[in-house]
Amino acid sequence: MDLSIVIPFYKAERYLATCLDSLLSQNLSEHEYEIIIIDDGSPEECLEVPKEYANKFPQIKLVSKTNGGVGSARNKGIDLASGNYIYFIDPDDYLANNVVKLLLETIKLHDLDILTFRSRKTYNSDLFHEQPDLKDIVLTKIINGIDYLATELYQNEVWWYLIKKEFIDSTQLRFIEDRWMEDAIITAQLFTKAKHMAHLPIDAHRHLIVPESAMTSKEPQHYLKIIDDNRNAAMVFDGLISKLETNSENPESIKRLKTRQQSFVFFMMVRMLKSTIKLKDVKATMQEVSKTEAYPLSSFISKDYNNISYRILLLFFNNKNVYYVLFIIFNPVFKLVYTKK
Repeated sequence: MDLSIVIPFYKAERYLATCLDSLLSQNLSEHEYEIIIIDDGSPEECLEVPKEYANKFPQIKLVSKTNGGVGSARNKGIDLASGNYIYFIDPDDYLANNVVKLLLETIKLHDLDILTFRSRKTYNSDLFHEQPDLKDIVLTKIINGIDYLATELYQNEVWWYLIKKEFIDSTQLRFIEDRWMEDAIITAQLFTKAKHMAHLPIDAHRHLIVPESAMTSKEPQHYLKIIDDNRNAAMVFDGLISKLETNSENPESIKRLKTRQQSFVFFMMVRMLKSTIKLKDVKATMQEVSKTEAYPLSSFISKDYNNISYRILLLFFNNKNVYYVLFIIFNPVFKLVYTKK
């Protein structure tokens, strides 16, 4: 079997049909791929859609497990995957029409560990019928993953690339469990280990912007968890960066990872201003990240993060005492606004 598509599913029945329809409208036979829906402990009433599709299409499998978070669900998918390649997609996203065969042909022809492609944000759930323009599509130069980090566009998420199953198994890497930012961490880890990578500039993936999604939720406890998970990601990146520095790897790749590491801290600091976190916990968090190269934010402004609002905020964020004053002044206002929402 060529491909295993893994979908972590938790109470996302409203969007799943669109996702599955887009995967079924690829130019593949049912024997070439499988779709593994990992139900992460959804209530029974949420399983009507995945059960209907699994009963109707032999290439779709529904596997239920106790709730453990999206990282746990994706790890289960890796363990169950039979395909030579793995693709992760969220249940509220989808693919453009007839793109997977070309992606598979490309990754197989060039024996790549990872093949990346383009993703587009959208508010429309019906764009999978679009056929991307495939004329004059040229694969980028095949390079190792560390050099890829230095030269190519780089996203945190896992739904903009295919992975060779043999490669991910050889790394023994898995998603961290019970935390957000799990895909940002494994993406960087996988890229630094890949020997053969390339990018095919096809607009294949659609990321549907969902107002009530986990990453946009302002529910106070959830918001605090995302803050802590940003802190954790920054700390994990510190070890990854240190290893590359010890091995004298491409300095541009190290710089890129430092930028991404500091982005976790920057957006964590933005979230803290709008959260129910206590000042003492803000200080403890900032003290921890200050023990690493994640803070101060000396590498944040870059080709990835370069707009004027970032530059203005850094004037306040790069001095802890100034940031604490900013927190004392604005947090009560922001907290009132966002908790009401």
